Amino acid sequence: MAKTEFEKQIYEDLQKQKGMSFTVKASLLERLLVRKADCKDLHPNAEDEFTFENVGPSMRIISEYEEKFRTAIKRNQDPIDDALIVEKLHPKGYLLLNGHHRWAAAKRCQIKKVPIKIVNLAQDSDIEKILENSKHDKRVTLDLDEVVFRTDKDKCIEKVPAFRLFKFNYRLKLGVPALFHHLSKHGYDIWVYSAKYYSIDDIQRFFRNYHVHVDGIITGTEKRKASNAASAVKREKMIADKYKQTLHIDNDMVLLTGDIEGAKYKKFELDVPEDEWSRKIIDTIGEIEKG
Repeated sequence: MAKTEFEKQIYEDLQKQKGMSFTVKASLLERLLVRKADCKDLHPNAEDEFTFENVGPSMRIISEYEEKFRTAIKRNQDPIDDALIVEKLHPKGYLLLNGHHRWAAAKRCQIKKVPIKIVNLAQDSDIEKILENSKHDKRVTLDLDEVVFRTDKDKCIEKVPAFRLFKFNYRLKLGVPALFHHLSKHGYDIWVYSAKYYSIDDIQRFFRNYHVHVDGIITGTEKRKASNAASAVKREKMIADKYKQTLHIDNDMVLLTGDIEGAKYKKFELDVPEDEWSRKIIDTIGEIEKG
């Protein structure tokens, strides 16, 4: 398939989607059971660089994947080992979030079905609803991968809940449930972020295992900001208009931004052992509340 022909197909697909398709939440059953999809049911994302006229698909990358897939097929192996990340589309099919080049290579190799992982992402309408329903004017933000999540190899981690309906591949940093409970009790909305494409319902379910509530969940941040800057600016403005103050919690500091008398921000160092991290943050919040 020549490059110009392939790009024409992408353009035609985008035009068919326009005014006809939009992303919707997939049910838990669909997310659990649907593990593969026909290539023709996967659609390029107008907000991904893959479809941008000034960027477009990389034929070099597609060719490299194509060679890899053909070699695997000759060896009677599964050609694609990593699932393509997708969102469900109305009225039919799935929108590609991650894996455009692999999808293109699979089509060139005439691979009919490819592995997929369906995720539900927070849309602007979801964020608007959270902000409308919230009674708080303060929030905290934490990065899931840098701060909240840990692995089995880490020392300071929470015990796995005795009763849980679903298995998760990540562990929780020691003290996070107690910290989140304290924040909710003292009038803070809790927002978590990740550059990865976690499904928001998976994250909500994960935290419910620890009896804590998370208000806002925004995932796929890096790619979504880069591909749709206007939407990202709108989202950040909505949040800024809602909250007078925001606490950005990291592993080694707390940064207070927003409505602060005489300063643009205040920084509080967390120079303590990791097993005292949450206690130090709670003490710091107490100092901030006192003024």
